[in-house]
Amino acid sequence: MTTQSKLFFGLFGAAFWVVGTVWYAWRGPHVFESGSLRYWINFVITPIVSAAICIVLLKWRHVPAADWASAALLIALPGMFGEAVLLSDFARFMPRMHLETGGKYGAFLFASYALFLTIVEVVTLRTPHGPIKP
Repeated sequence: MTTQSKLFFGLFGAAFWVVGTVWYAWRGPHVFESGSLRYWINFVITPIVSAAICIVLLKWRHVPAADWASAALLIALPGMFGEAVLLSDFARFMPRMHLETGGKYGAFLFASYALFLTIVEVVTLRTPHGPIKP
């Protein structure tokens, strides 16, 4: 993977996180606090859609399957660090939601990152890497 590709994936990951965080800062009360059914629908659909977007990006950029795990980490890590900061002071960063909603939001984020990273790890592990070099 080129340095330019690495930079692209890191910047994409940061931008993807910012857009998602702004969206949930605005729509979070509607999604997380207006009933269990709406939450669970989002809990299932959002990780699938997020993973699909990132996988399409990997394919569009012609990332070899052997490099998917590395590229996925470059996409995911900016958001994971950002979410750690956000969740550490949820009331300040997400003032439209109740403090108790932070747990649901964190679980939702964990599921999204876990699904994407699991898929790309499976793809990477199933790819022959060629002979091991000493």
